[in-house]
Amino acid sequence: MAKQPVDAGRGRGPNVVKKSAKGRQGNFYAILGLVAALVGVFIIYRVTQPSATPDSTRVDPSIPLPTASGYLLGREDAPVQVLEFADFECPACGQFYVLTEPDVRQRLIETGEISYRFFDYPLPGHKNTWPASHAAACANEQGKFWQMHDLIFQGQDQWNGEATSRPKGVFKGYAETIGLDVGKWEQCFDDQKFLRNIQSHRAEAERRMVGSTPTFIIGSRMVPGSISFDKFKAYVDSAKAELPPAAAAPAADTAAKP
Repeated sequence: MAKQPVDAGRGRGPNVVKKSAKGRQGNFYAILGLVAALVGVFIIYRVTQPSATPDSTRVDPSIPLPTASGYLLGREDAPVQVLEFADFECPACGQFYVLTEPDVRQRLIETGEISYRFFDYPLPGHKNTWPASHAAACANEQGKFWQMHDLIFQGQDQWNGEATSRPKGVFKGYAETIGLDVGKWEQCFDDQKFLRNIQSHRAEAERRMVGSTPTFIIGSRMVPGSISFDKFKAYVDSAKAELPPAAAAPAADTAAKP
């Protein structure tokens, strides 16, 4: 009598082992494909993320910050001193720049009634505000802070945190537009050369207990919010009224334009 096929695996038919091996091999390739896909996703994520930068908000208390001098527009010896604390990415600051600042420049700064100092106050909720401050500080190194300041506010929607995670390219374009030595500007930007100056402006805002942006110090008054020119002028007039008569008159020469 012919022998019956011998069970090759404790009750399994002779072809079961072969099928099981094929199944394990298929699972192996499926897992390998999944791992490859995950690695690909990780690589794409890393490439599209902004490069790591130091914590710009951290201040080493053992190293004194430079004096917070801001950026001056107009005559330093004007009767009324105005300080603006603003975040470049702040929509209300952009609104003030568009709606009110042109009249402030033309009717108050250029006439010599006020001097105007801008202090950047980067807020933690804005992703690209520190790079914007660096872009402006590096333009200031070449004497063109206000030109960069203007383009940064005009193009908020081009470089803000909702528009891009890599704003440098936009700012570099602005540097070219205003005629900077772009290589020098780029080196300054990459090195965060004026980080501590920006930190000093932030510290000055905190020292004065500035609670929002924009905030203005007009004479002795703190004025928060994107106010109209009429309100701004009223605060300037009040500040002038508090001055001694000789100090209230603007200087003879008009202020230089930015």
